[in-house]
Amino acid sequence: MIRSEGTSRRVVIVLQMLGIAAAYYASGRLGLLRKVTVEGSVVTPLWPPSGIALASLLYLGTRIWPGIALGALLTVIALSDGLTFWGLAITAGSTLAPLCSFLALRAVGFRTELDRLRDGVALVFLGALGGMVISSMTGTVVQLLNGSLSGSRFWAVWSAWWAGDAMGVLMVTPLLLVLRKARMPRADDRWTEALALAVVAVTATTFATRSPLSMIYLLFPVLVWAALRFQLAGSAPCALLMSVMAIVAGTEGVGPFGGHSVLEVMLNLCVLNGCVALTALLLAAIVTEHNNIRHETEVACEELAALVEKLAPGPPGRLPRTDEPPGESG
Repeated sequence: MIRSEGTSRRVVIVLQMLGIAAAYYASGRLGLLRKVTVEGSVVTPLWPPSGIALASLLYLGTRIWPGIALGALLTVIALSDGLTFWGLAITAGSTLAPLCSFLALRAVGFRTELDRLRDGVALVFLGALGGMVISSMTGTVVQLLNGSLSGSRFWAVWSAWWAGDAMGVLMVTPLLLVLRKARMPRADDRWTEALALAVVAVTATTFATRSPLSMIYLLFPVLVWAALRFQLAGSAPCALLMSVMAIVAGTEGVGPFGGHSVLEVMLNLCVLNGCVALTALLLAAIVTEHNNIRHETEVACEELAALVEKLAPGPPGRLPRTDEPPGESG
């Protein structure tokens, strides 16, 4: 019986690794649909596998790192048309980056519910901006050592690589953490408002990213609405939608991205996606934390009122007069 349970557990772990590897590879192929060339190197404005890798570690722990490594290896092989020593080095960097992000988040007491401001700040600065330095630095150093990248172009390629990996964490990881709490919707849910938010988000994003009037700031009132009313469950999908549509417009060179070089478009997309992700994540965390504090305060007040009512004496009877003997009352 014990051996059977151990075997079943190992089979589940292997299946989880294979599923993560498949998700990593498939999302990498999707990310490469909008690849750009910066100084001769192929990069993406948004690299979803980095977000999938970190979310997988937050869900399942460090035991599933081989699945991340396998997915990264398959992606590198598909890009380079073969397995090389340099490809293995890039695979190692792509595996080590989310692993270090996970360990840093665990060290500061990160909670996957993202219901505190400190959790949002930790995910931004430790999970995304900090941890993804490893993968971007590994990738650019490898290209520098194998001669495909010159020293004068190093920082331009590094910044583009780092931005794509970091945006993958900021956009994809929160969405996957929200899906963990997904449930079947109830009839009394705010269907009308949710549908209105979806329509406004698609319309405003389409107009903002494709209009030549440079009205990209229209995105932020929609994000504020989503975060205030639906918290992370509303702001995370909106942020991902806005990021994807902005990337499509940027790689096509339309709207506010028209007439700019590839490096300028990458810089604009990095700033825009970063601001969108920060607004969606941090504002949703603040609202959730405020709602939790209010709920805890209401529960504490109800418990205190119940305790006072329980300890309070019953209605007092008429006290005897001081001039009457005990036991007599007029």
